[in-house]
Amino acid sequence: MPETNYIFPPSPVPALPIRGSTALFPIHRIYCVGRNFADHAIEMGHDPDKEPPFFFQKNPDSVVLPGNPFPYPAASRDVHHEVELVVALQSGGTDIPVEQALDCVYGYAVGLDMTRRDLQAEAKKHGRPWEIAKAFEQSAPCGPVHTAAEIGHPGEGTIRLTINGTIRQDGNLNQMIWKVPEMIAYLSRLFTLKPGDLIFAGTPAGVGAVAKGDTMIAHIDGLDEVRFTVA
Repeated sequence: MPETNYIFPPSPVPALPIRGSTALFPIHRIYCVGRNFADHAIEMGHDPDKEPPFFFQKNPDSVVLPGNPFPYPAASRDVHHEVELVVALQSGGTDIPVEQALDCVYGYAVGLDMTRRDLQAEAKKHGRPWEIAKAFEQSAPCGPVHTAAEIGHPGEGTIRLTINGTIRQDGNLNQMIWKVPEMIAYLSRLFTLKPGDLIFAGTPAGVGAVAKGDTMIAHIDGLDEVRFTVA
């Protein structure tokens, strides 16, 4: 086959480390489910019993790898943390049955859905999309992927975020309104899921602002804690 002739070198493939392996998990797309914990839906002023799941996206190169700082973004004075379980897919498709959805899962990680809350509030006010609030550069700090073969499929366990040693968010994965198989099945009716897709599975109550110099430690039982400093 002839060599592809790009007009400039393509960008590197974004990827996450895999715990216990030198191999990398290549990222295709990042989907995020909104208001998937009842207490968080309530704190954001919504009724968790009234709506089906909804999704927004971040960009694959929005990921911040472990060991790197989270740079405070421009154009905002109110940046919030949201600790989340991240689901890493090894296969996909469309119209995936709930009963087969977990077969698509390669593993899990701890992630942070960082949000320019002031810009999100302005977008909501005018009925506009959320990209400027959610999909900015380095808005998705994420830890290493743990394989499902190693840890199974976590359906309960503590999900917690501390800032400078103070607990800000403290919930349990069993509080998710839409469970992982349901999220995958529902999302596959809207998009063609593919290997390398990540799904950020929602956050518990307690979201709040970060400041430069803060140290965020994200914890989910059974997964490696991840630490990011706000730069």
